[in-house]
Amino acid sequence: MNNDPNKTVLGAPVGDPNRTQAMTGFDPARTTAMAAASLPGEPSLSVAVTPSREATLANGPAREQFLIEVTAGSGNALPGVGDAGPRTAVNLCLVIDRSGSMEGSPLEYVKQACQYVVDMLSPNDVLSIVTFEETVDLLMPPQRVTNKQPIKDGIGRLTAGNTTDLYGGISMAAQQLGQTEAAGRATRMVVLSDGDPTTGIKDFASLVQLAADIKARGITVTFLGFGPDYNEELLASMSKKAGGNYYFIPRPELIPEIFRTELDKLMTVAAGNLDVELSLARWVSLRGATGLSVIPTERTFSIPLTDVERGSTIQVVVDLDFANHPLGWYRVAHGRVVWDDTQTGKRERQDLDLTIEFTADAARYGAPVDPRVAQAYQIASASRAVEKTIMGLKTQQITAAAAIADLQKTQALLVQQGRTSEAQEVTMALRALQLGDAGTAEKTLMGTIVNLDQGKTGG
Repeated sequence: MNNDPNKTVLGAPVGDPNRTQAMTGFDPARTTAMAAASLPGEPSLSVAVTPSREATLANGPAREQFLIEVTAGSGNALPGVGDAGPRTAVNLCLVIDRSGSMEGSPLEYVKQACQYVVDMLSPNDVLSIVTFEETVDLLMPPQRVTNKQPIKDGIGRLTAGNTTDLYGGISMAAQQLGQTEAAGRATRMVVLSDGDPTTGIKDFASLVQLAADIKARGITVTFLGFGPDYNEELLASMSKKAGGNYYFIPRPELIPEIFRTELDKLMTVAAGNLDVELSLARWVSLRGATGLSVIPTERTFSIPLTDVERGSTIQVVVDLDFANHPLGWYRVAHGRVVWDDTQTGKRERQDLDLTIEFTADAARYGAPVDPRVAQAYQIASASRAVEKTIMGLKTQQITAAAAIADLQKTQALLVQQGRTSEAQEVTMALRALQLGDAGTAEKTLMGTIVNLDQGKTGG
C-alpha cells in the first residue's frame, strides 16, 4: 500500500462521527407472525413463519418447506401523508479501480458518479474513498460530508495507473469503515472494478474469504463489474459472501446511473447485518434453503441475509425432510433473526419457531401447498436453474441452443411470478447468446443469481 505523503488525501480522519418435544396449547394458524413495529425507538422489522401445509404425514417419511419472511415497514410517515420514511444516514466507502484499463471515458464516468454521490450526502453521513491500481491509496479518510467542493475536486484529479490490487483496496476500505461508530447508520462498501486482480493477493478462495470476513464485521459490500474483462464469477461470489448487491455495467455511460441506484437503496436501509440462525431437531434433515449453495452439515447454522430497505421483504425458504414421526404438533426447528436496526441503533432479534402438525389424515397432509410458500420456493429453485445453465456454458457441457431453451423456461417462470427485473435480465442474456456473446450473457446472469438468492421483494 502506498504511504507516499505527496499523494492527495482529502480531509482528516474522524474518530466518533456523531430438546425436541411435542407442542401443547399451540395455535394451529398457518402463519405465525411477530407484530410489526414502526414506532420511534422500536425495531423496524417484523418476522413471519409460514409452513407449506398446516399438517404433514405422520409415521412415515415427509417433506415440507417453511417460508420465513422478514419485512421492513415503510417508516414513521402518517397515514395519507406519504410512506417515504426518514432518510437513513450512511457510513460509506467508495472503492475505485483506477488501473490502466480504466483510462479515458470509464474513469471520467466514475468521477462523475462519485461526485454525484458527494452531492447526495449530508453532514450526518460519513464518507471515505479508496482507490487501487498497482498501489492502494486512501484518497479520503472517513469524515462527515460538510464541505463538498474539495472532495469533488479531489475526485476530479484521479488518474489511471497500472495493475489491479483488488484485495489491497478492499482491505484498506474495511479499515476505514471500521473506524466509524455506525449505530443508526447503514454501513456499505461499494467496489467498482473492470478487470481480474493482477497484483497482490489474487487467488479466488482468498478474495471470497475476505468478503466473508468483512461481512462478519458488520460491513456489507456491493460489487460493480464494468466492461467485458472483469471476473464475474469472482465478483458475484464475493458479493454473495458480503451480503451486498451485484451489478453488471456493460457501458461506461451507465456507471453514474448504477451508482445512483445503489445510493438510493442505501439511503432507505432499515436493517443491516441480518442473519437467520436455525437449530434443527435431531430427526430433521435440511435439503436446502434460499441463498445456500452448499448445505451445512451441522444442525445449527446461519443464513446471512442482505440489508433490507424500508417497504421491502426478504423471503427465505427452508426445505426440510422428516423421518418417521408420531402424531401431534412438533417443533421441527427453532432459532432467531438478528439484525442491526438503523431506527433503534441497536442489535435486535426476533425468535423463531418452525412447528407443524403430524397427522394420519390424508386429506390434510395431501392438501395443496400454500401458494405464497410455493411461489417463494419456485423463485429459489429458479436461481439454481440459472446457476446450472451458466456452469453448463462455462464447461461447454451444454450448447448455446440448449442454454437458450433452459433460460426461456426460467424467463417464463419469472414473468409468471412477477419478478420483472430478473426476467428482463434473462431477456438481455438471451439476446447476448443469440448474438454469440456468451461472456455478456454470463455476466448478466450472475446478477440474476445474486438477486434471486437475496430473496428480496418490494422496496
